[in-house]
This record gives sequence, C-alpha cells and structure tokens, in this order.
Amino acid sequence: MEYILSMTFFNELGSKSSLKINGVKPNLKDSEVKDLMNLIIEKEFFLTGKGKLVKIDSAKLTQREIKKYNVA
Repeated sequence: MEYILSMTFFNELGSKSSLKINGVKPNLKDSEVKDLMNLIIEKEFFLTGKGKLVKIDSAKLTQREIKKYNVA
C-alpha cells in the first residue's frame, strides 16, 4: 500500500493551493499534519502564482494499492 498526504492551503489571494506527499506513514496524527502545514506556511517553502500560502484549509490521507506485473 502507498499512502498519500494531500494538503490544501489558502494563498494570499484567497484561492486554494494543494500539495501532495507520497509515501507517508499511514498512522499520522492530526497534530503532526497540522504542525507540518503550519511549518510550510511559516517557512514560506512554496510560492504559488497567487502568492504565499497563508492559511490551512484541509488535509486528507489517501490509500493506494499498486500491483506490479513482471512482463519483461
């Protein structure tokens, strides 16, 4: 199983911007995700076409099953 953390923020112009991180652990706590999102905002790690990320909107964890075939 692969787990993907999707985080959505508001930017300076008030629209939403999303980030995804693949390969996260499945047992993340709400507080860990919130702390990460606040750190991303505080350190200004990302600048969007509509400005800096300024506020947390939401976050979700997606589970994805991958099956690889040996065809070569």
